[in-house]
Amino acid sequence: MNFCPFRRLLPLTACLLALAGCGGFNYTAHNQTASFVVSASASDVNTNGQVSLFSLFPNGEAAPVQWSVEDGNNAVSLGQGRIDATGVYTPPNALSKDVVTVRIGAELVNHPADHTTLTLQVHPGFVQPLLPEVATLALGKSLNARAQISEVGDGSVTWSLSSNATGTGSSNGLGSLYDESCQHFDQQYTTCSVTYTAPQALPPGNVVYLVAAANGTQTIASSEILLNDYGLTSTPTPNQAIQNENAPLGISGGNNNDYDTYTTPTGQSYIADCCGGTLGALVQDAAGNRYILSNNHVLAESDQAKPGDTIIQPGLMDGACRPLSDPASTVHPIGSLKTYVPIASLHTNVDAALASVNPGAVNPNGAILELGKLERGTLSVAPPVAGTGEKLKPGNLNMPVVKSGRTTGLTCSHIGAIDLTVKVNYYKDCAETQPYATKIFHHQIAIEGTHFTDSGDSGALVLDARNAKAIGLYFAGGTNGNGEALSLVNPIGDVLNELGTALGSPLKLVGTKTPHPVTCIDYDLPGSHAARTIPEMWRQRVAAAEASAEYRRLLDSAPPRAILGVAAGASLDNPGHAALILYVEPDHVDLPVPATIDGLRTQVIPTTAAAISAGAAPLRPAASSGINLPAAAIQRAEQVAERHTSELMHDPAILGVGVAESLDRPTEPALLVLVELGQVPGQMPATIDGLRVRYMNLQRFHVTRTRNALRPPPSSCALRKEMSWKAW
Repeated sequence: MNFCPFRRLLPLTACLLALAGCGGFNYTAHNQTASFVVSASASDVNTNGQVSLFSLFPNGEAAPVQWSVEDGNNAVSLGQGRIDATGVYTPPNALSKDVVTVRIGAELVNHPADHTTLTLQVHPGFVQPLLPEVATLALGKSLNARAQISEVGDGSVTWSLSSNATGTGSSNGLGSLYDESCQHFDQQYTTCSVTYTAPQALPPGNVVYLVAAANGTQTIASSEILLNDYGLTSTPTPNQAIQNENAPLGISGGNNNDYDTYTTPTGQSYIADCCGGTLGALVQDAAGNRYILSNNHVLAESDQAKPGDTIIQPGLMDGACRPLSDPASTVHPIGSLKTYVPIASLHTNVDAALASVNPGAVNPNGAILELGKLERGTLSVAPPVAGTGEKLKPGNLNMPVVKSGRTTGLTCSHIGAIDLTVKVNYYKDCAETQPYATKIFHHQIAIEGTHFTDSGDSGALVLDARNAKAIGLYFAGGTNGNGEALSLVNPIGDVLNELGTALGSPLKLVGTKTPHPVTCIDYDLPGSHAARTIPEMWRQRVAAAEASAEYRRLLDSAPPRAILGVAAGASLDNPGHAALILYVEPDHVDLPVPATIDGLRTQVIPTTAAAISAGAAPLRPAASSGINLPAAAIQRAEQVAERHTSELMHDPAILGVGVAESLDRPTEPALLVLVELGQVPGQMPATIDGLRVRYMNLQRFHVTRTRNALRPPPSSCALRKEMSWKAW
């Protein structure tokens, strides 16, 4: 997602919609004689959200009611949304006007005359992230951005510039916007565009956020644009564009059949959603035959496709969901599905597939977009290093990593975890309404950074940016929506080995024999974990730990003046919990300190007595980039993971377990435990076998939807009651 990914889910933008008239409704007053009252978690919602409704008797007890959507003034063919038995209302997937009013009815079970209603307002939401989602722009240069909202026939987008993603920051010195326009069709979503031009001088932080608001409401989406004064411009536009002969890799592509069809009660069929991803790299077998490398869920539709299926470029999500059979299709064949590693098999450990290449369709050297030198402001195409890639080991886990993918283009980040066991859900359809398999992958690589990937980047080759050697294949991602995210990567050795077994021949990457650096564009610099507010309760808890016998023993065993003092802090390994900060002299940064003192997590921060006196001591440990741990420490952590991963993964709240650095003390390893957002594991120990445990809350990993989606994005072709969205 993207979400990822992993292929990109994008609703059809050119399908037929049998739009009916948009006449109004005469809403009656709420029944004031009902024996109960109803309320809602919100009176307004956009098409990407949901609202919970509640029914109560005057004494505060829950009233058992039957919910219904009684009427509304959205176009009849688009429907008024739906409400389930628990009172959760899901808006329609597309709107025929700027604001739609929907009336929800509730009648007391077994007493239908005891009835009341409540009205909600629905606004259009964004169909997908802004395009481009991220970009790098040289001073004075321009780019075009597009936003799509789930309204047909009308609607608008208000554009602005801001120093933050919420649109509430300053706009001074951030550049200019012009050529704002919107396209409206009765059979398509509203698409609005704008041209942004960077300023002539760098603003503070070098970052500009381009913000779009749907119809001037608080429903917004934003693009992050990095500005630079050394002439570099990089956007994902070429990755999404139609490529001609000798196409580079890192581009949009997918299976020609990768779309969902819905049929109305009258028997009319519509393409409602479509998918795709990234054509990541070129590989060859022992006989010299060459193949396009990507994910199973990109080329083989999560095991649903057949060898010989046509592989197209760009993917359907960049071709208006029009397959080759559509006379208006803009996609073209680039190859055919050759083989894939089955997702459903218990004996496979990668999400990977191969496509044979049509003559002249792909760059024969395996060149990938933007892996080359900076030439006249843009990065040239260049191949990766040929062979079987680079193995991860303690000495290289701090490498910068890079990928070029369909959705976010060229981005750079660092390794966040290794030896990761993780659960990923797969579906038979793009809309993720038909579960197929829950796959548990072992020994995976996790890349940190909220902007490193999104849905549609699935299948992108991930490389060591220092030398262009491949380390893996990106296939899924997840986030907590609050600045933390992980991108999942199959190790390249496993990918080539398992695909080679499926093909019946060993495989190698096509590329150059000469290593070369790749210019890194890092949208997620380390140190984004902001210091938290320290509640008084935490300060009291830290004071108790400071007075404990365990802390006194630490002081007695430490060299004189090694520990300068303590303070109340916020744990980074277990967000929302207190930590005991121990300030130490820089010469004693390796002082042996227990992971907990009196049951409280510890943080060791080097500083000076002068900084403490001046109130300038750091409030959190310094962030590091990548994993910077000695081999012995990593080996110890891997041994703990091997002993406890299976037991931990049996907890339904836990999505994954791996090896990472502790954020509370980056010089030590930690067992990384991924917890599903909104869930609580049965146990959350601070240490296991003496090893620090770091917890990270994430939504479930997506292989289709954009990682920030709380539920599947709307479809412009979904008719009333024809779609049953699954909230995930």
